[in-house]
Amino acid sequence: MKCLYLDCFAGISGDMTIGALLDLGLDLQTLERELAKLHLRGYRLEVQRVDKRGLQATQFKVLLVADDHDAGRDADSGFVETSSVAHDHEHSHEAPHEHDHTGAHDQPHQHEHRSLRDILHIIATSDLSDRVKERASAIFTRLGQAEATVHGVDVQEVHFHEVGGVDAIVDITGAVIGLELLGVEQVIASPLHLGSGFVRMSHGTYPIPAPATAQLVRGVPVYATEAKGELVTPTGAAIVTTLAQSFGPLPMLTIEQVGYGAGSRDRDFPNVVRAYLGELTPREPASLAPLPSGREPRAPHPEQHAMPLNAQGYQEQTATVIEANIDDMNPQHFEVLLAALLQAGALDVILIPAQMKKQRPGTLLQVVAHTADVNDLIGIIFRESTTIGLRTYGVQRYMLPRETRQVVTPYGAVRVKVARHGDAVMNIAPEYEDCRALAQQHNVALKLVYAAALAAAQTLPE
Repeated sequence: MKCLYLDCFAGISGDMTIGALLDLGLDLQTLERELAKLHLRGYRLEVQRVDKRGLQATQFKVLLVADDHDAGRDADSGFVETSSVAHDHEHSHEAPHEHDHTGAHDQPHQHEHRSLRDILHIIATSDLSDRVKERASAIFTRLGQAEATVHGVDVQEVHFHEVGGVDAIVDITGAVIGLELLGVEQVIASPLHLGSGFVRMSHGTYPIPAPATAQLVRGVPVYATEAKGELVTPTGAAIVTTLAQSFGPLPMLTIEQVGYGAGSRDRDFPNVVRAYLGELTPREPASLAPLPSGREPRAPHPEQHAMPLNAQGYQEQTATVIEANIDDMNPQHFEVLLAALLQAGALDVILIPAQMKKQRPGTLLQVVAHTADVNDLIGIIFRESTTIGLRTYGVQRYMLPRETRQVVTPYGAVRVKVARHGDAVMNIAPEYEDCRALAQQHNVALKLVYAAALAAAQTLPE
């Protein structure tokens, strides 16, 4: 599987992402032809090689132009206004600020605005592929939802500055186009370096990360150092948290290319996002951290889902079943027992009502485990239960190959597990923890979030 790993040690922005893709071999002319399908005017692209602390990197810029003779100026996608918030359209960037989306505007100037609905319409009516439209719209929707939450307004009231809209549309759509042209099937990212300090915006001075960025990176591994300035921009956060299936260390990857996308500032470290492009090996899920939408599904032995298929198209594996009959244990203590077994790596733990000797009602404890874990699990059973004996026997497990995908619902992002047999999808299951968290967040019924995630999953590409 072709995988892109984004090493965000210096943060990430939209322009840095495209710069890295260009450095990996994305053809600029092809990118320009694809972006032209948006039928968007008033900009041109500038790409150049730059030196960042000894590293050669590609810098990508969107320049706003009035006509063919205009030299252009840096676009500004760093500002998102809402119709319910008064503002004077005067942008100031005296404080240290990061990446091209914070290009200075020395004079006050008037802007038209584009709503989220306007931008989604531009994307939907473009001549781009359905896959690019879907992913670009998902990113913008996530960005709009974050801004709506920050400003306390309906998502449809979020408006983007005209110039910022151009930059953001190009950055977001261009990143999705680049992934498609490079054949990327999966995106994984490192924990995000946010930066520190304060940033000055049209509404005042705010701590880093900016409010929208903080909203976007909820549930994602992040960290800050003494490095001053905004390292992760709202656009960059929207891109990486929507497209990345997981966050964590560099997975087991056969690297084919390494690319560097440059930010606009010079720092004490190379101000670049490093991108690895290569083939992902089957064991990569073992080191992945949770996705933005919630807690990662428990997977004590993730390598079991990376096994080769047998002749019938199933993943086949031996396992051991541990059983114990229990008739004299306080029912309240089963909670601790089950939690300890699952924490120690049990594949499954089942409690079955049973009729015991002397006509006593009891419980059959059944634990499915990898053979290597059996001794540890037996110790837990003897320690946490009242049984003084148990039995084990071997079994053969047959599993459908599965993968975890991410879908966007009106309530937020939800992971879904997709199980296949050959080319046929046999089952799609939204992740319960994601649905429960979103239901609580939006104060809606769990079944509504679950149904929305299931409906969104039906449109996933094969």
